[in-house]
Amino acid sequence: MNVEDAAASKKSEPRFVVGIDLGTTNSAVCYVDTSATETSDNHDTWDVRTLKVPQLVAPGQVEHRDTLPSFHYQPAAGEFSDGELQLPWSNAFAGHFVGTLARDHGIHVPGRMISSAKSWLCHPGVDRTAGILPWQGGDDVDRLSPVEVSSRLLAHVVDVWNHQFPDEPLADQTVVLTIPASFDEVARNLTIQASQKAGLPRVLLIEEPQAAFYAWIDRHRGDWEDRVQPGQKILVCDVGGGTTDFTLIRVKSGADNKVLFHRVAVGEHLILGGDNLDLALAYFIEGRFREEGVSQLTPRQWSVLVRVARQVKEALLSPDAPNQFTVSLPGSGSKLIGGALQTQVTKQQVTDVLLEGFLPQTTFTDVPQSNQSGFREFGLPYAADSAITRYLAEFLRTHAETAAENEMLRDDDHAARPDIVLFNGGLFESALLKQRMTEVLSSWFSEGDREWEPLILNCERLDLAVAQGAACYGMVSRGIGVRISAGLPRTYYLGVETEAGMNAVCLVPAGTEPGTDLDPPEQTFQLQTGRPVEFPVLYSGTRLTDATGTVVESEKEQLTALPPIRTVIRSSDNNAGDTVTVQVNARLTEIGTLDLWCASTTTGERWKLQFDVRSAVRTDVAAHEASAADAEGIVAADTLTQVEAILHSVFGKDGTDKPGGLAKRIGREISMSRSDWPTSLLREMWRVLIELADGRRRSAAHESAWLNLLGFALRPGFGYAMDDWRIDTTWDILRGKLIHATPEVRSQWWIMWRRIAGGLSGGQQNATASQLLSSIRQTAQQMSSGKGKGGPIALHEKDAAEIWRVLGAFEQLPPSVRHELGDIVLQLLPRPKMQPMREALVWTLGRLGSRVPFNGNAQSTVNADTAARWLQQLLSMQLEDVQTLPLAIMQLARRTDDRFTDIPDDVREEAARYLKEMGGYHSLIKLIREAGTTDAETKGALFGEALPLGLTMT
Repeated sequence: MNVEDAAASKKSEPRFVVGIDLGTTNSAVCYVDTSATETSDNHDTWDVRTLKVPQLVAPGQVEHRDTLPSFHYQPAAGEFSDGELQLPWSNAFAGHFVGTLARDHGIHVPGRMISSAKSWLCHPGVDRTAGILPWQGGDDVDRLSPVEVSSRLLAHVVDVWNHQFPDEPLADQTVVLTIPASFDEVARNLTIQASQKAGLPRVLLIEEPQAAFYAWIDRHRGDWEDRVQPGQKILVCDVGGGTTDFTLIRVKSGADNKVLFHRVAVGEHLILGGDNLDLALAYFIEGRFREEGVSQLTPRQWSVLVRVARQVKEALLSPDAPNQFTVSLPGSGSKLIGGALQTQVTKQQVTDVLLEGFLPQTTFTDVPQSNQSGFREFGLPYAADSAITRYLAEFLRTHAETAAENEMLRDDDHAARPDIVLFNGGLFESALLKQRMTEVLSSWFSEGDREWEPLILNCERLDLAVAQGAACYGMVSRGIGVRISAGLPRTYYLGVETEAGMNAVCLVPAGTEPGTDLDPPEQTFQLQTGRPVEFPVLYSGTRLTDATGTVVESEKEQLTALPPIRTVIRSSDNNAGDTVTVQVNARLTEIGTLDLWCASTTTGERWKLQFDVRSAVRTDVAAHEASAADAEGIVAADTLTQVEAILHSVFGKDGTDKPGGLAKRIGREISMSRSDWPTSLLREMWRVLIELADGRRRSAAHESAWLNLLGFALRPGFGYAMDDWRIDTTWDILRGKLIHATPEVRSQWWIMWRRIAGGLSGGQQNATASQLLSSIRQTAQQMSSGKGKGGPIALHEKDAAEIWRVLGAFEQLPPSVRHELGDIVLQLLPRPKMQPMREALVWTLGRLGSRVPFNGNAQSTVNADTAARWLQQLLSMQLEDVQTLPLAIMQLARRTDDRFTDIPDDVREEAARYLKEMGGYHSLIKLIREAGTTDAETKGALFGEALPLGLTMT
C-alpha cells in the first residue's frame, strides 16, 4: 500500500477507538483519539485516555468519575424533587438513574435498586430477556430484564460520549465491548442485544482477561519483549465483582524471532467474585448481631448489611486498615433503644472469613466441592464451592494436557505450571488477597527446599485495565500493535441420536479464528417441514483437539449443554409435512459470536438457527437430557391412530359424530382412563386438535369440547420438549377470539387458559388479563361504594369462577397487579352476593400470594408484608367451610428460608396453629413450619386438577 492509499484508508476509519468495560460492580470507558497520532510508520505515538463519566453522586450534584458504578435505581413518585436528578445532556428525567447515587442511595432502599445485572445476563436458569429485576423489588417497581438494565448502563455511556463529542457520535466509532471469557454463546448474543438497544449497532467483543493482558502490553510498550520469552505460559487470573475467569496464554516465537501470543484455554463459567465475599462477610456480621441478642435481620436490614459489608471488606483489607470496624444498621422497631443496631468486627476476623473461605491453602490435587452454595438469597446460581484456589488448581490440571499437546513445555517445566501471572479484577485491589493467591500457587509447584514463585505482572489501575486493554484491542483490529491469537476457546458439538443414546458430532473446533467459514460435518438430518425441529448443541472447554466431524460420546462431565436451538423449516414450495435433507453449518463471526444455520442438500435453501433462551427456562430441561415426561416414551402408533380417528370423526371435514363425552369415548377406545394418558399422547392429541381447529366452528358444543380437550392435552403448558412452540401456536390460532360466545364456551375458554397458563409468556398473560381487569375494577368499585354500574363481566355468577382462577394462575402478571387483585378478592369475599365464588376466590388468593410460584420466577411474587396481611385477613373471616382454605393458607405462609420471601415467624406460626385446630393437614403444616417439597396431591390442588403423568415440578 502506497502512502496515498494508507492515508486514504486511515481517513475512512472512525476517529476514535473506544473500549468499554461493562463490569458487574463498576464500568469504565477508555479511548484512543487517532487524530492525535502521527501518520508515519511509528505507531507508538498513540495513547489511551480515560473518559471521565459524569453521573449523579448526590441529589442535585453531578461529578465526573473515572468509573460508573453498575447500579440502577428507580425512584418512587415524589422521592426526589424536580431538578435533583437532572443530567447535563437532558432536560427530562428518564424515570431511572445509574451510577454512584444509584449505588449509595440504593443501600437504604434496596427494593428499588438493581445490581449485578451482568451476573443475571449469564444466568441460564431464568429468562434473561424477561423483566425479573430487581429480584426482590417492591410491588410498585417496574421489573426489567438483565438485557434492559445492561442496555441502560451502556446508554448512559452513549449519552456521556455524545455530549462530550457531539460531532463524533459513539455509534460511528470503533467500539470494543468486554465480556468474561467464560460467557456462553447466549450471554454473548444478549450482550450484543443490549449494546444495540443502547444505540451501538456495531461493536467488537473481547474477553476481559485478554483485554487486561493487552493493557499490560501497552503499559510496557518499550520493553515487553524483554519481559517474556517463547515457551512461557501466562496465567491471567481475573476475579471481578461477579465472575471468576482463568485464561492461559502461550508465548511463541514467530517470524523474524518476533514474540507472539496465543490464548490456548479459558476456564468454565463461575459466578464467583466480590459479591460472594460481601455475602459471606454479611452472614458473619449477622452472626455477630445474633451473639449479641438480635434476632434475624429484617429483609431491609439485610440488604443494607450486604452493602455495608462491601465497605467493611474494602476498609479492613486496605494497606492502612484499622484494627476494627463498627457496623451500624437501621433499627426495625420501637423496642430498639436509639433505633439502630451496632456491632464491631476486627481486621483479623474479616481476614479469616475471606482468606479461608475464598482463598484457602489447598493442595494441587484438591477438587472443588460439589455441595450447593449457601448463597441463594439473591437468586443467582453461585458456584457450588467458594474456594477460588480449588477451581484454579482444577483449571491448571485440566489444561496441562492441552499445554503439552501444543508443545508449550520446556524440558524442566511442570506441565501445569504457569511461568507468569497477571492478576486482574477488583478482588486483587487488596494486596493481602493477591499475596495469598500467589502463596498458594507457589506452594503447588515448590518441591522440598526448591521454592518456586511465578513472575507477577503488575497493573497499576485494576479498575481501568480492562477498558484500557479493550481500546488497545481496537487499535490492533486496525493493524496497529501486537495481536493475541485467540480463536474459539471451546469446542462445539451437535447432538445426534443413535440406538445407544446420543452422541456428539464436532461442529466447530476450538481455536477457530473469527471470520472463518467451516465445512459442515458429513452427517445429514431428515427434517419435516412445517414443524419445529430441535438441534441439541453442546460445548467442551476440555476437549480442545477434536476436529470437525469427530464423533464422541455425550459425556456429561466433559460436555455442557446450551439452550436448545430450534427452527421451523418452511420450504419455498410451502408443502408442509415434506421431508428435507439438511446439513448444519457454522461460522464464527468477526465480532466473536457463533452463527449457525441448516442448509438443504438439494435446493441450497438456508434456515437460521437461534438459541431458544425462553424454552430452556420453561422446560427446565437441558438440551441433551430427557425430562421424566419424555422418558415415558412414545405411545404406540395404533393408539395414536385410534385417537386421531375419533377426533376426525368429531372435528374433521367429514366428521358427523357429536362432541359430547369425547374424553370418555377416547378412554374407552384405547382402554385407558384420561387420568392415565401420558404426556406424549396428550401432546399428540394437541397436534391433531390444532390441525382440526376449524372443526370448532360447527357449533357451540363443538367449540366447548375442542377447547376443553385442547387445554387438557397441553396442560400445564410447559415441561415437555417443544411446549413453548405449542403455546405460541395455540396463541396464534386463537388470537383471543371465540367463535360461539355462549356461557359454556366462555367457561371452557377460561379453563383452557388456566390449564396452560404456566407456559404463557408475561406478555401473553398480560394481554389475556387485560380483558378482565377493567371490568373487575369497575365491579369492585361499584360493590364497595354502592354507586355506579358494575363491569360487563358478572363476577358474582357461578360460571365466573374460572375467570378468578385464571387470574390466580397468571403468575407473570406484574406484582402491582397481583397486589391489587388480592386486595379486591379480600374486599369481595365477605359479600353475600359472592357466596358462590368463595371456593374460587380463596384458591385465587392463595395463588396470588403464594410464596413458592407454581411456574413463575420468584420475582413475580408479591412482597412478604402483603402476603402476611392477606393471610391475617383471611384467618379472621372464619371460612372453615371453604375447601380451598387450607391450601391457600399454606401457600401464603409456606416457609422458603429466604428472608425476602418468608412472612414473619409469628404470623406463619399463627397459620400453622389455625390449620392444626381445623384438624389434619399435617403435610401442609409441615410445609409452613419446615419448608420442603409438595406431594403429588398438593401439586394437583395447586394446579387445579391432576397433572399429566411424568411431569416433575417443585
